[in-house]
Amino acid sequence: MEEATGRIISTAFCKGRKHDFRLFKESKTHIHPATRSVTDSGYQGIAKLHANSLLPKKNTKKRPLTKLEKAANRAISSTRALNENVIASLKRFGILSDKYRNRRKRFALRFNLIAGIYNFELNP
Repeated sequence: MEEATGRIISTAFCKGRKHDFRLFKESKTHIHPATRSVTDSGYQGIAKLHANSLLPKKNTKKRPLTKLEKAANRAISSTRALNENVIASLKRFGILSDKYRNRRKRFALRFNLIAGIYNFELNP
């Protein structure tokens, strides 16, 4: 498994509330085939769009998870911890943690600048 970098590669925004996966599909963002995508269970169906993706198995009443599947889900969630840490570090900037009260047009620009600063800090 290759080393995770924690870099922000893509951003997409919309007006109002929209599910992350729907926003991802509508943004027509293409991820390089060699890049591994580690997502949560809300991204069911991402394998059709990006073959190199890790997705945890979902539990159902009729088919509970086996011990092997639970271990695989635990490994995926430990890998996803890096994603969650990146989101938490971006929330140090008030733009993500508070209500955005400025012009909506400039939100994407400002967020991309913050993401660029974050990515720049990763490479000393």
